[in-house]
Amino acid sequence: MTEQKTWNAFTVEFKDHVAQVTLVGPGKGNAMGPDFWSELPEIFSQLDADPEVRAVVLAGEGKHFSIGLDLAAMSGDLGPVLAGNAQAGPRTKFHGTIKRMQAAISAVADCRKPVVAAVQGWCIGGGVDLIAAADIRYASADAKFSIREVKVAIVADVGSFARLPAIIGDGHLRELALTGKDIDAARAAEIGLVNEVFDDTDAVLAAAHATAAEIAANPPLVVHGIKDVLDHSRSAAVDDSLRYVAAWNAAFLPSQDLTEAITAVFEKRTPDFKGE
Repeated sequence: MTEQKTWNAFTVEFKDHVAQVTLVGPGKGNAMGPDFWSELPEIFSQLDADPEVRAVVLAGEGKHFSIGLDLAAMSGDLGPVLAGNAQAGPRTKFHGTIKRMQAAISAVADCRKPVVAAVQGWCIGGGVDLIAAADIRYASADAKFSIREVKVAIVADVGSFARLPAIIGDGHLRELALTGKDIDAARAAEIGLVNEVFDDTDAVLAAAHATAAEIAANPPLVVHGIKDVLDHSRSAAVDDSLRYVAAWNAAFLPSQDLTEAITAVFEKRTPDFKGE
């Protein structure tokens, strides 16, 4: 049985072969800080190994699923690579940070137990990366989605670009990634980002659990096999995309525009990008 312990960024509950993993912060809006990135792969490794768990529901506590990367909490990882003299040393370390964050999201995708995401409120940036790693995605009517990294001078690097082409197609992905625009639940369903939309938070969570229960009632080893076969056709492309963007960001992410974006976030103003 999966170890019962207290997590800082999650709660994990079990009922009838279904585990519910809930984002709880500790940052506002379930923002993804250091605890998120360290705890997520540990949790899903345990769930993968637990024979009592046959399906997983992934949810967010409160009004929002997740507002994405906690820039303030993660500033310690960004600071050294943004320094004016950042060369091979800090860039190599930053490359390792990206790979570690990618591995955290990949732990969800690689879990043999199917994952059903239940999204309410905002699902921004890293939140989209996370649900892209799930097998099935449901949304409440108030859900809103955004691949917003471009707005903060970042090439999304932990999974959206690797996994979303197979989910929403190249054209829809390019529109969302290049504009950083927000879309509502109805539009998300129209382009295939979510399977279905439900009235409210309670309804979407109930639907996710109903689907997880249906999965859990099936032969578990066959379910594992279905996931493995479905993932096989795209696994090489996903791995290659993740490797490439990690190297690209380690080389090119540091910029005056990124510094401006982070400064604007803290000063609560619109950034002025110069292409520098």
